[in-house]
Amino acid sequence: MCLILFAYDCHPQYKLVVAANRDEFYNRPTLPAAFWPDIPSFLAGKDLKEGGTWMGITTSGRFAAITNYRDPSYYIPHSPSRGQLVKKYLNSDHTPVNFLENLINSGLEYNGFNLLVGNFETLYYYCNRVRKIRKITPGVHGLSNNLLDVPWPKVTKGIKFLTQCIEQDDIMAEDLFAIMADTEQPEEKLLPHTGISWEWEKLLAPIFVSSQSYGTKSTTLLLVDHNKHVRFWERSFIPGKSAIEKEVFYEFDLVSD
Repeated sequence: MCLILFAYDCHPQYKLVVAANRDEFYNRPTLPAAFWPDIPSFLAGKDLKEGGTWMGITTSGRFAAITNYRDPSYYIPHSPSRGQLVKKYLNSDHTPVNFLENLINSGLEYNGFNLLVGNFETLYYYCNRVRKIRKITPGVHGLSNNLLDVPWPKVTKGIKFLTQCIEQDDIMAEDLFAIMADTEQPEEKLLPHTGISWEWEKLLAPIFVSSQSYGTKSTTLLLVDHNKHVRFWERSFIPGKSAIEKEVFYEFDLVSD
């Protein structure tokens, strides 16, 4: 994921609302979101190169999502795939805090990452560049390729739009998809300086990223209401375009482990 917008415990109907874009090289092989045959409780897309995922939820309500932390000066060749962290949490019985405590040392083996892990009761954030566990407070948050709620243009804009969206009594999936499809380029003076080329900085600045080789491959929406009912959408896009290549939808009630 390169942008995760989420509203946590601040809506009368929904415990958690997530809208997330996964940006990746188009030629990286991927399976659309589905329940995994070898882990039937596990709903997520799948990275076929490394076997992990970028965001998922289980039928018992375990939730995780990850973004890369962008810093080319801090790069570990042949490090483990960060998508394995999402898979490991979802397929474990650790509490969110215990899982993250184990990452304080082992997480240094990975290139920079931001990780959200939780369940129906609570949600936590961890970045291996800061190494501090943070409990998510109720409200609207945004996470791109820096720390949680750092005001990059796409994060600030996304938080504003999601805040407006959840002011409605009900939340419409198409409104969330519209937020994540925004291709407007921010003013150059507002762009971050993360150590990559200025051309790439501009390319990655919009909410929806598009180029010849890299961009937004999919948008995922997750709504979990206070009655533990889950709705999950994923749209995959034709490479380099906003045209939909495939869409999947799942709906279920959470069950106890």
